[in-house]
Amino acid sequence: MTLSTGYATWARLLLLLLLSCAAATARAQTSESSAAAPDTVQGWKRGGVGTLNFSQVSLSNWAPGGQSSLSLLGIGNAFLHYRRGDNTFDTSLDVVYGSLKAGKAKIRKSDDRLEFNAKYGRQFTRVLYYAAQANVKTQLTPTYAVENPDSLLSRFFAPAFILASIGIDYKPNDQLSVFLSPITGKFTVVADQTLADAGAFGVEPAERNAAGQLLRGTGQQFRQELGAYLNVKYRRPVWQNVTFQSKLDLFSNYLHNPDNVDVNWETLVSFKVNKFISSSITTTVVYDDDVLVPVDQNEDGVPDSRGRRIQFKETLGIGLTYRF
Repeated sequence: MTLSTGYATWARLLLLLLLSCAAATARAQTSESSAAAPDTVQGWKRGGVGTLNFSQVSLSNWAPGGQSSLSLLGIGNAFLHYRRGDNTFDTSLDVVYGSLKAGKAKIRKSDDRLEFNAKYGRQFTRVLYYAAQANVKTQLTPTYAVENPDSLLSRFFAPAFILASIGIDYKPNDQLSVFLSPITGKFTVVADQTLADAGAFGVEPAERNAAGQLLRGTGQQFRQELGAYLNVKYRRPVWQNVTFQSKLDLFSNYLHNPDNVDVNWETLVSFKVNKFISSSITTTVVYDDDVLVPVDQNEDGVPDSRGRRIQFKETLGIGLTYRF
């Protein structure tokens, strides 16, 4: 599946999202005007949350069959916010790591994400800011193929996706932010030569000699793109102890297939049971035309080719939460 059908579909999608956010914001301003007011507090503000989700299944002489399993997922989020006059500075760090043990199999990684964000803004109207933003996404530990434990799929900074943007940030309140950048650099780093030689994550693969043999060490470990970037963030309480958050990133490369828009859409619904126990549902939708993923063409359970696909991840967790 590709996204080369043009901007019309994404324009309608974005318009729908913005209208939904605007409608929800209007309702929030009507019923919760003080909570939704733009941030005017001077100085530093900081906080964060740590969550540990745990699940376990134990089977013994279980007639219907099945497999015992044990899983653990840790999630950490921290932020710093600073305002002085018309100037604001925000940083955030998100860390996710999970492991899974099924039956007698070895412990395997189930999730791994490290993301850092930094944004500087200067307010020039009540709701608009000049802004510069940087974003880095990577992972903490190596990932290996299930069918071949010696086959490396990814590791720290292989890949790393880096965005550097300047543009305008629309912030009518503390719940909604729409950042539009006409000048954004997107950089892909693959700091592992074996993966770079294979052309993983969209970098140029290694050259081949006249006999078709791979010339190891010639694969590019760095890829740069220039384009337009849109970042939409929305967060608001839905009911008491239930919060909805969504973040949409769209990037279009000016110089290579601008119709093929890169998409990263994350949604989180969190439920607070009490001070220390909470649950959450997280979904992530990713599409990058330059990234090929394993594909099982003959549906035998073993990937036999690579292709462009929409990537989807869903996580449901219930566990202990600590806020600071």
